[in-house]
Amino acid sequence: MQLTGSEILLECLIAEGVEVMFGYPGGAILPTYDAMTKYPQLRHVLVRHEQGASHMADGYSRASGKVGVCIATSGPGATNLVTGLATAMMDSVGIVAITGQVSRGSIGTDAFQETDVTGVTLPVTKHNYLVMSAAEIPLVVQEAFHLARSGRPGPVLIDIPKDVQTEKAEFKGYPVGKLKMPGYQVPDAADTRDIAEALDLIKRAKRPLILAGHGVVMSGATAQLRELAELAGIPVTLTLLGKGAIPEEHPLCLGMMGMHGHAVCNFAIQDADLLIALGMRFDDRVTGNLKTYSPNSKKIHVDIDPSELNKNVKVDVGITGDLRTVLTQIIPELPRQSHPEWMQMIRDWQEDGNERDILTHYTGEKLIGAQVINDLWRFTEGNAITVSDVGQHQMLEAQYYPHQRPSTMLTSGGLGTMGFGFPAAIGAKFARPDEEVWAIVGDGGFQMTLAELATARQENVDVNIAILNNGFLGMVRQWQEIFYDQRYHATPMVNPDFCKLAEAYDIPSMRVTRRDQIEESVAFARSIKGPVLIEYAILKEEMVYPMVPAGADLNKMIRRPKPGESKS
Repeated sequence: MQLTGSEILLECLIAEGVEVMFGYPGGAILPTYDAMTKYPQLRHVLVRHEQGASHMADGYSRASGKVGVCIATSGPGATNLVTGLATAMMDSVGIVAITGQVSRGSIGTDAFQETDVTGVTLPVTKHNYLVMSAAEIPLVVQEAFHLARSGRPGPVLIDIPKDVQTEKAEFKGYPVGKLKMPGYQVPDAADTRDIAEALDLIKRAKRPLILAGHGVVMSGATAQLRELAELAGIPVTLTLLGKGAIPEEHPLCLGMMGMHGHAVCNFAIQDADLLIALGMRFDDRVTGNLKTYSPNSKKIHVDIDPSELNKNVKVDVGITGDLRTVLTQIIPELPRQSHPEWMQMIRDWQEDGNERDILTHYTGEKLIGAQVINDLWRFTEGNAITVSDVGQHQMLEAQYYPHQRPSTMLTSGGLGTMGFGFPAAIGAKFARPDEEVWAIVGDGGFQMTLAELATARQENVDVNIAILNNGFLGMVRQWQEIFYDQRYHATPMVNPDFCKLAEAYDIPSMRVTRRDQIEESVAFARSIKGPVLIEYAILKEEMVYPMVPAGADLNKMIRRPKPGESKS
């Protein structure tokens, strides 16, 4: 069957199970948009900026476990995807980005809207392709989706010149069968010698601790993680992206570690005699000073990407393999264990942290962010999918919204992309339409991608937007307060009236200034089938504690004093 390159592309996407694409048309991708009229089963979501398309594809992928797809034209359309690709690359999220390119004969001539997008995106994609004939498209699409979802997932870009989209070629159906990709091997089971060494360390440990990261969620190893923790009596700390890997209300779950993590986690890491790092990469935000990091512990690190082993932290046993498979190798060989003295130390640290919690002693009249997040958790029964942006509200979400299920807390962890939260929440809602989805954003980050209000309105996406508005770039202000002698330069913000802004997009809204209005705001949001914007006017100078100063020892945290204590 003779089809154009565009038709072949869309046939292949359908064969891959793609149901929705997020994109923005333009000259070099127009043949593909024209072909879309023949494939109504492929839903296209018209974004208002290509960055929003990449974040929506990202949110779709994180929420569904499927590959998200975004599409843009050449030149600025393609380069506008780059921040989203880098975000997905840092957090190992499988997306496929399709870009139009100028025609083959014009490549290299500085033609209108020409950019070497494969060159631009080389460092921020797992792989990319420049397709030079329509006949190549089926195999390229098959490889792209395989790469995006397999092993350590990541973004893949397919750049297609305009005349390749219109070129006709014989389409014999979407390729089936195992791909032959020399040099690309996905590890599965671990070496049995490594497993034996890990088992020996676990059996001998007196103060073991599990560090669970995004890899636990992505590999579908949450049940195995819980079984390991309960069998061996090992407490579990979480990275930001590991939230939900084990129910946070489980007695062995200590919560999030790192710069703004729970103090108990950081103390436990520093005092442990064995760290079992599962699907995490020892990011600087979770280690602090590497020279003093967990100085007395043996370390086991399991990751599907061998390049992560010994990259930041030297380990005693490095295991390359699929995490779920590796845990199923370990668990049957372990005896049931308990560590009562170690758990008592942890409970003492937890009690100390509870005494410092701002929710236990704050009596001010102004609404604070911790109250908003904690009450959103209470009034959504902890069951919502929350998609946070980047900043103070992100850390407050991590501290005060415990998640019981995997893939229900989505955020930009590695790149820390402001502007991610709202469009990613739209993508998440497309992935899981029956779930309650909240975008939790700050006033700064929201304004970077607020143009997607129009997308939410046009598609009538049932997503709730919670803006924590303190009139500041709050996290930057916090750093200026602590480390720059309160020189607040370029952080105070003059904001629009967010409710009037919502009104301009025909989106219902509500402003909340008191804590007793929060329950009403959740009920209001739930009563509307479509986008809703809630502005929470919070205290301007709220700080997020604990805080490990950049490069400091992990247990040298700046902490909120207990009631009656003076600030150190």
